[in-house]
Amino acid sequence: MFNMNNYEARKKMPVPSSRLSQDPHSTRQILERSLEASIGREVKTLRRQQNMTVADVAQLTGLSIGMLSKIENGNTSPSLKTLQVLSHTFSVPVTAFFAGFNERREVQHVRANEHIEVDRRGTRAGHQYNLLGHIGANSSGVMMEPYLITLSEDSDVFPTFQHEGLEMLYVLEGEVKYRHDDKIFHLRPGDSLFFDADAPHGPEVLVKLPIRYLSIISYPVA
Repeated sequence: MFNMNNYEARKKMPVPSSRLSQDPHSTRQILERSLEASIGREVKTLRRQQNMTVADVAQLTGLSIGMLSKIENGNTSPSLKTLQVLSHTFSVPVTAFFAGFNERREVQHVRANEHIEVDRRGTRAGHQYNLLGHIGANSSGVMMEPYLITLSEDSDVFPTFQHEGLEMLYVLEGEVKYRHDDKIFHLRPGDSLFFDADAPHGPEVLVKLPIRYLSIISYPVA
């Protein structure tokens, strides 16, 4: 039954002032998979790699800023002559603009209990690291290492682990007091911790065993 009081209450609820820039539930539009969009992404990437603005490219090629913006946004199909002009400007072959169109995108499916136990650099005694997947060199410019980590009664504690990149922890089981730099966080199931991994960090007090948590590390490709 419709309740006017509930309706009025919902109308008074504050609207978030900021939103995430990406919608994780949305799918890419067909345009994003088109040849025009692929060419546009390559043009933008090459321009940025050479520290050039759209205005710089327009001046060198004789193309209008509006046309270049349409090309980079995948809103128009550039002619072969236009691509030749751009290839001379960026000092790349014309084929460079088609590099990403048919590029293979990797995917991995790791079934339950099939993940690989690894000895990660810096791993201490009793820390079980199970790698949940791995994709090597790729066009995203980012590497990720997803682990399932298990701590038991035999596990050492070490709040001095440091490495490049960003890291996120998500606790599945148990409780741990986890240090990051000069702060200590009491983590319980459902808690997460997201941090700059270049600061000293690691489990300092194993409060409730066994402890299982996800660790996802990301860092730029060198």
